Amino acid sequence: MDLILKYFPNLTQLQQQQFAQLQELYEDWNLKINVVSRKDIDELYLRHVLHSLGIAKVQTFLPGTKILDVGTGGGFPGIPLAILFPEVQFHLVDSIGKKIKVVDEVVAGLQLENVKTTNARVETITDKYDFIVSRAVAQMETFVHWVNNKIAKKSLHERKNGILYLKGGDLTEELKVYKNATIYSLKDYFEEDFYDTKSVVYLPLKFKG
Repeated sequence: MDLILKYFPNLTQLQQQQFAQLQELYEDWNLKINVVSRKDIDELYLRHVLHSLGIAKVQTFLPGTKILDVGTGGGFPGIPLAILFPEVQFHLVDSIGKKIKVVDEVVAGLQLENVKTTNARVETITDKYDFIVSRAVAQMETFVHWVNNKIAKKSLHERKNGILYLKGGDLTEELKVYKNATIYSLKDYFEEDFYDTKSVVYLPLKFKG
């Protein structure tokens, strides 16, 4: 929890309380349905919570923004971002039912009112969103194919609507077809060694009716 306050010192009391609750909620649910590895549970704030919030270092979301989290797994990056941006609407989607069950229970435990969940493949989602977030669920080309028609027409932010994708390793090859992609290295924001090879990739996407 100190790790979160180190980089996000201006949290409200409620936000601090919600972030602090995450450890207990995930430990409890992980015993019933394994969604986070044992090692990762012990380093939940470093490997999952702060990693998710890396997106917030690159882009601040305005009230009323709609965000789709694809392949959310245990609720990352969606849940930490939903705590940080209570006036933003988050839609967390995963095709694996037991993962969404854990997400639902964590959301209920935190009393987050700005999160909805769907147990489905992302291709079946028909709404439009300002930004689409995810943590490396597929190669960028595959991911773009999945979400290409889910971007809202009007941009609320200076940055055009599109994808904010948490990825690790060397992305040169994977992104060479995307000349308009921007890579933000998380080691520029977080000093822990874990972030040395982690990035946020921003890729603007055009609206498709």
